[in-house]
Amino acid sequence: MSATQVIAGRYRLDRRLGAGGMSTVYLAHDTVLERAVAVKLLAEHLAHDEPFVARFQREARSAARLAHPNLVQVFDSGLDAETQRHYIVMELVDGPSCADVLRDRKRAGIEETADIVRDACHGLAYAHRAGVVHRDVKPGNLLIAAESGTTKLADFGIAKAAEQTRITQVGSVLGTAAYLSPEQAHGEEAGPRADTYSLGVCAYQLLTGRLPHEYGSLTELALKQQQEPIEPASALRPEVPPELDAAIAVALANDPDDRYESPLDFAAAIEAGLHGQATEVTRRLAGAAVVGDGDTTRTLGDVTDATRSLPTWREPPTPTRPAPRRQPSMAEERRRSARNRRLARFLTLLAIVFAIVAAGLVLLVNENPGRDVSPVDRDTVEQQIDGIEQFLREHTR
Repeated sequence: MSATQVIAGRYRLDRRLGAGGMSTVYLAHDTVLERAVAVKLLAEHLAHDEPFVARFQREARSAARLAHPNLVQVFDSGLDAETQRHYIVMELVDGPSCADVLRDRKRAGIEETADIVRDACHGLAYAHRAGVVHRDVKPGNLLIAAESGTTKLADFGIAKAAEQTRITQVGSVLGTAAYLSPEQAHGEEAGPRADTYSLGVCAYQLLTGRLPHEYGSLTELALKQQQEPIEPASALRPEVPPELDAAIAVALANDPDDRYESPLDFAAAIEAGLHGQATEVTRRLAGAAVVGDGDTTRTLGDVTDATRSLPTWREPPTPTRPAPRRQPSMAEERRRSARNRRLARFLTLLAIVFAIVAAGLVLLVNENPGRDVSPVDRDTVEQQIDGIEQFLREHTR
C-alpha cells in the first residue's frame, strides 16, 4: 500500500497500526475535518462475501449510533470506490490496548485492573441499553487513552457480522476462544451477559497473567468450561482481595442466569471488592451467607477460606448444626438438563468426527495396498469407536 493512499477521497492513510485475519487498521488523517483518525480496512476476500458485507454494514450503522466516553466512536463507514475495500473510520485512541499491557508487563496492577473493568462495564451498560451486544470483548479491544487513562471499548458489531461466515472457522477463532462465553462456544445466541463473561475473563487475566482455562484446542476448552473449576485469582496472586475474587467469579459463572444482570452490577462489585467489601448482589449470586449487622457491603473476611472453591463457593455450615441439604429448584433442574443436552450434542458430534476419520484411514489402506502406508487394524478402529461410545455414556447421564 502506498503511504499516500486516500480512502473515500478524504482519509489519508499514514501508517499501519495493526492487522488481523479480518482487517488492517491504519493511522489516518481526515483531510476534511483536519484530525487524526483510525481507519479499519476489511480484508479484500471479504468484499465477495455478500452475507458478511450486509451484516457488516448493518452493524456498523448500529455502532455509529453509540456515543459514550468508554466506547470508541465510529465516525464513518462505507465502500471505497477505487480499491473496492470496505472501511470504518473511528476515533483514534492514543494509547495501548490491554493486549499490549499483557504482552509487555504480563499482568496489570490490581487498582489498574479495577479501573479498566469499571470503565468497560459503563460502556457495555450504555450499549446494552441501546440494544447492542459487543460479542467480542477481549484485551485487544480494550484501549487505554494515554492522556486521561480512560478505557474505551472498540469494535462493536464486528463479531456479529462475522457470525455464520467462513472466517469463524477453527483456525481463525482459536486465539480468542478463551474470551467466548460457554453459550457462545456452543453456538447459542450471545446476550448481554455473554459480554459480562468475556470481561470477567479479561479481568482474571489482567490480575493473574493467565487465562481461567488453559487449553490447546477448542474441544479441550469447551470441556474445561463445563467441568473444570477456575482457580481463584488470589491463589495465583495473594494480594488480590478475596472479595474481588468473588466479584470476578460471578462474572465467570457457566450459566448466564448466575452472572450479573447488568454490567453496572459488575462495576459496583469490582469497586467494592477492591476495598475488601462485597455487594449484596455478589453475595447473593456467589452463594455467600450474610452474617452480622446486615450491612450490604460488609467485609467478607470471615469467609476468605471459602473463596478457594470459587466460582460457586459456599460458606461452610457451623459445626454445631449441619446445614440442611437444599433441594434444587425447577429452574436449576432445567438449566442442568439443558447443560447436559448441550454437552451430549457436542460430544456426539466429536464422536462422529473421530469415527469418520477412522473409517477414512481404513479405506485409504484398503484402496492403496501398494503404497507405504502403515496398516490400520480393524479391531483397533472398532475398539476406538467402542471407547468413544463408552465415553459418551459416562458423560451424558
